[in-house]
Amino acid sequence: MTYQGVLTKMQTEIGNPIQYYLVFENSFLNVNQVLNKEITIQMEGYQCLNCRKKKKIFRQGFCYDCFYASPAVGDWIMKPELSTAHLGIGDRDLDYESKVQLQPHIVYLALSSEVKVGVTRKTQVPTRWIDQGAEKAIAIVEVPNRYLAGITEVALKNHFADKTNWRKMLTNDIGTTDLIQEKANVQPLLPQEVQEYFCNEKNDLYELEYPVLTYPKKVTSLSLEKTPLFKGVLMGIKGQYLLFEDGTVFNIRSSEGYQVSISI
Repeated sequence: MTYQGVLTKMQTEIGNPIQYYLVFENSFLNVNQVLNKEITIQMEGYQCLNCRKKKKIFRQGFCYDCFYASPAVGDWIMKPELSTAHLGIGDRDLDYESKVQLQPHIVYLALSSEVKVGVTRKTQVPTRWIDQGAEKAIAIVEVPNRYLAGITEVALKNHFADKTNWRKMLTNDIGTTDLIQEKANVQPLLPQEVQEYFCNEKNDLYELEYPVLTYPKKVTSLSLEKTPLFKGVLMGIKGQYLLFEDGTVFNIRSSEGYQVSISI
């Protein structure tokens, strides 16, 4: 069976384990169903996720021109503290930015390699945690806009990592940490303007199970630009990565906008 199309991040469905789907224009693949099977991935070109032109991907699935023009990839995406829609000030498109920034956001602690702090829209719980391969996660504050979430994250970056160590995450080299206790410890560290939003009474700890048959001891990242034809036996899925028997790992998220042919 062959699936063809443009890669976008895998869609997920909460479960034990989590279900993963590669969705193309005219078909989709439940990736869980091809565990322990040989998969061939062939790169065939590019297609920008924004303008749909067959232009080389620059970053995040966008061509160079769209990356520097689209409001969907403004600096405030990666740095929420730069959000200004709550002030009525736009970056690239105030209408778009208001829709995204002026909605409830969660600041959380997650355990994916070590404990990290992060920000997500409330509507993206638990998808955001799944996408980064978190084993456990807990909300710290729920605030009404992205700016307040951003300044909270900045304050907590002095005490926690803000990025996942993907090698540790994919080899399952993860420590044991009591996130409920860690959450209790962070309240005094919060900025004054977000103290009232601390999730004081709610200690819902999310625990996530991934479809992995065996974890690799060492990992090597697959780049389709360097290796346009790859063949391997799929042994697991975690975060937005496919894990293969030989230790090769393929980050679907960082390959968005690549046109591929996948044969099972």
